[in-house]
Amino acid sequence: MGRGRVELKRIENKINRQVTFAKRRNGLLKKAYELSVLCDAEVALIIFSSRGKLYEFCSTSSMMQTLEKYQQCSYASLDPMQSASNHTQSNYHEYLRLKARVELLQRSQRNLLGEDLGTLNSKELDHLEHQLESSLKQIRSRKTQNMLDQLADLQQKEQMMAEANKQLKRKLEESAARIPIRLSWDNGGQTMQHNRQLPPQTEGFFQPLGLNSSPQFGYSPMGGNEVNAAATANNMNGFIPGWML
Repeated sequence: MGRGRVELKRIENKINRQVTFAKRRNGLLKKAYELSVLCDAEVALIIFSSRGKLYEFCSTSSMMQTLEKYQQCSYASLDPMQSASNHTQSNYHEYLRLKARVELLQRSQRNLLGEDLGTLNSKELDHLEHQLESSLKQIRSRKTQNMLDQLADLQQKEQMMAEANKQLKRKLEESAARIPIRLSWDNGGQTMQHNRQLPPQTEGFFQPLGLNSSPQFGYSPMGGNEVNAAATANNMNGFIPGWML
């Protein structure tokens, strides 16, 4: 027996309706895929269930590009006034979409700051908690990385300063080692010069006695002033005659 003809009307049984929708939906998506592959066609399929759930298929990478191409092809033949009106309406819809997006982001920001939490259910609160925990982990990780980078820079600067300190200490030790040698050399030079400037020893009082010389005793014809001058001269030269001891 062949398959009977199905009457096209709404299926009253809810379970049968859902089963039929699932089968026909999968078959339709499969046929759209096969058509795009076999015929190299650009296919876009959008399905909404009775509960508003979305099912879609697009043979290209972007559904929006296919829809824009559809709008260009569908409304290109309309008059300019209608095209301008559609363009204004499209801009208005885009404005409403962006406005709703901004409001959603502002509400999300307030929720992250701990405000307007009364309207959130338990699932949304759990999601918000996970977001905060993830944000805290990222912040702590970034803070730790910054501290490690600063510590590495400080260690590098410490090594450079220690190396510079070693070089300065080495130069200071070399300079300190050269200073005593120079001082001793200068002092030695001055002593030698001072010794060279000493006058020769006076041999007036240490003349050897010759054979013809005879000791003279008694009164000396030299006056007292002359004796004192001679003694003073000898004392200046650092020598003391024997008869003065």
